Amino acid sequence: MLNSISLLAAVSKLDPTDYVGFTFFVGCMAMMAASAFFFLSLNQFDKKWRTSVLVSGLITFIAAVHYFYMRDYWASFGESPTFFRYVDWILTVPLMCLEFYLILKVAGAKQSLLWKMIFLSVIMLITGYIGETVDRPNAWLWGLVSGIAYFAIAYEIWLGEASKLAKAAGGNVLAAHKILCWFVLVGWAIYPLGYMMGTEGWYNSILPQGSIDVVYNIADAINKIGFGLVIYTLAVKSQKD
Repeated sequence: MLNSISLLAAVSKLDPTDYVGFTFFVGCMAMMAASAFFFLSLNQFDKKWRTSVLVSGLITFIAAVHYFYMRDYWASFGESPTFFRYVDWILTVPLMCLEFYLILKVAGAKQSLLWKMIFLSVIMLITGYIGETVDRPNAWLWGLVSGIAYFAIAYEIWLGEASKLAKAAGGNVLAAHKILCWFVLVGWAIYPLGYMMGTEGWYNSILPQGSIDVVYNIADAINKIGFGLVIYTLAVKSQKD
């Protein structure tokens, strides 16, 4: 009952021309719908792939909950909900790294690969948060560290151990791995762009400061739901083989 009242109150505060608020609202609904889809499809898969699809549902569910709060925050204060966004990312991005490990287990992926990617993702997010909120005068420096961690993840999946394991697995796993790699290289690249638009640094001569929430919201929906759909498709194809 209270959640329904909160939802109605937040929607009533949104201006019809508030496109940022609209993307928060649509993002919340899209993530929740994706979660329902992944969770309800679990029974059609065997144990081998059920965990991967479950993680996909958890990623979008966690995001949906945070978008619920971010939408309310935006409607109430008209400010970017940076704290809630980073709490969302610190939970969901490591889970996205987990997806790589889960699909590569068939080729002998070890937990060391998983922990390496999780460690890099946490460094990427913590330094990004510090740059955006705690030490904004040195945002360029924290952004540099965050960027290095991001490129380390990209290297690992494109050219490192994860890439070699995907090639060894071949078939559907290799095809899914390549698509996920493109999500990281292209889809995740939107976040550094949003970071530069929301902070001050030498890069403002190339990317002027502006609203970052629309960029982040669109990227989140594409990356998190898209990630899950790739895993779902892989599971379906593997069931048929």
